[in-house]
Amino acid sequence: MAKHKISNKIRTLRFMKDEMTQQQLAEQVDVTRQTIVAIEKGKYSPSLELAFRIAQVFEVPLHEVFSYDDQEAS
Repeated sequence: MAKHKISNKIRTLRFMKDEMTQQQLAEQVDVTRQTIVAIEKGKYSPSLELAFRIAQVFEVPLHEVFSYDDQEAS
């Protein structure tokens, strides 16, 4: 059975962007702070649209924010 996980670098990117808060990012992408918390913790996968909006805030390509790990379980 395959294990799939979307990971992200949002926390690091926020820190590098003048220590942006979760609330500030949430306001810029029009979601709640709780949504940002859940995405950062890997408990929620954002829609493709939201993922692109987050990448635009940090002015980086989508693959620099999110990555998809596809690992086969042995």
